[in-house]
Amino acid sequence: MNTRNPLLAGLTSAALLGFGLATLSTAAQAATEWDMPTPYGDMTFHTVNIREFADDVREATDGELDITVHSNGSLIGHAEIKNSVRRGIVPIGELIMSRLANENPIYEVDSVPYLASNYEEARALWEASREIISEELAEQQLRILFAVPWPPQGIYTQEAVDEPDDLRNLNMRAYNAASERLAQLAGAVPTQVEVPDIPTAFSTGRVDAMVTSPATGADTKAWDYLNHFNHAQLWLPKNMIIVSEQALSRLDDSTREALLAAAATAEERGWEMSRQETEEAIAVLRENGIEVSEPTPELAEKLAEIGETMTSEWVERAGEQGAAILEAYADARP
Repeated sequence: MNTRNPLLAGLTSAALLGFGLATLSTAAQAATEWDMPTPYGDMTFHTVNIREFADDVREATDGELDITVHSNGSLIGHAEIKNSVRRGIVPIGELIMSRLANENPIYEVDSVPYLASNYEEARALWEASREIISEELAEQQLRILFAVPWPPQGIYTQEAVDEPDDLRNLNMRAYNAASERLAQLAGAVPTQVEVPDIPTAFSTGRVDAMVTSPATGADTKAWDYLNHFNHAQLWLPKNMIIVSEQALSRLDDSTREALLAAAATAEERGWEMSRQETEEAIAVLRENGIEVSEPTPELAEKLAEIGETMTSEWVERAGEQGAAILEAYADARP
């Protein structure tokens, strides 16, 4: 005789079903989702590289760490990204390193004119400064995952710049303390403008010159609002991707190792992308009617003079940390 209670059997099945659903729910919740703000548009090579980095992490962790990239300042504005990571609002983010110069001058070592003006020098300077910069960020429970340079910075203008006086009294777009100081020493008027706002700033007359990379000029279609690019190769500023140590500590060992491995790959890929971007972006500028030139001897002399002044000023501000960086750089510089 069957003594099984049909009601009990039904309850048992429901309980088992509930247990199974709960198990599936727990498994689904096990995946970690990170939001990552970046200041730049989707076509910018930095953003392209970061999206590949996020894909690499997702693949290497079988989806256990899922990074959603929010480009073009759509989630958090550039000025707030670093503090948002530090405060735990987001676990990870991208910013241009020299934006932190007001916190400590070492962050603008890559924006001192002619201290490093090509990729070999820029890489040597990064290797010489990385440990000290990392230690400074670690005091705020932040870690650099990787850093990638922009192409060498040049000068965009409405009219050709042949003489130093051609820059005088121009409203020059600035994006960090170094570009502000360069504008001041050149006799221009520095004006803070973020990348997404550049076309509007030119069209409204807010700015009529800017120091930035060939990549930014191509991305923002500079030919729509100016005519000249002077490939002065002033410096190669870096964007850095930072993560909070608290967020890292919540990852299991294998996920953390996969993240760090993907970051190392992204750094190497990003440096190569930057090199390629320099050539391609200059070609795009020319194809669209931008006149690309090199500094005249007179302008080169003035820019070199500005570089010497800014180097001396930086060394004085950066103190012992700056001296240590320059000493290490002198040993590694090609």
